[in-house]
Amino acid sequence: RTTVMTYVAKKCGVCFQPPSIILIYKDDSTDKTRQRIMPVRNFSKFSDCSLAAEQLKNNPRHKAYLEGVSLCQLKKLYSLLKGHLGGESLAESLEKFRQEETIDPEEDMNKLDDKELAKRKSIMDELFEKNRKKKDDPDFIYDIEVEFPQDEQLESCGWDMESGEEI
Repeated sequence: RTTVMTYVAKKCGVCFQPPSIILIYKDDSTDKTRQRIMPVRNFSKFSDCSLAAEQLKNNPRHKAYLEGVSLCQLKKLYSLLKGHLGGESLAESLEKFRQEETIDPEEDMNKLDDKELAKRKSIMDELFEKNRKKKDDPDFIYDIEVEFPQDEQLESCGWDMESGEEI
């Protein structure tokens, strides 16, 4: 029987000089809080942040430590580093990342190419998961019933009344 080393990620950040991802984690076997510095090599202002994040997360040397760090968080750290390498201030990089990771309700998604559409869908999936109430959440309520006011004038839709014919 082998003992499994478990590391609980506490904080994850980026260091610009030298370029590295820094993880503060708790080692469950020793109950100590430690810091792991993962140098970022071969990364420039032209690099793909998603790819870099995936490669780091799947790197055999770091995989066990990064178990509790989401791919999205790593991607964000790489995008901050990329912005820094491109001469942006931290505030500019953060704002740019925020805009890229939010959905514009006015945007016509029918006009997007497959890659951009897939990106929007993954943002929506992540938002859905983040906001979804799960059974073990403290404020989870099963079978919520909502009373809708009956005294207000009900609006009817045009398609309700077009024809009384059976379809």
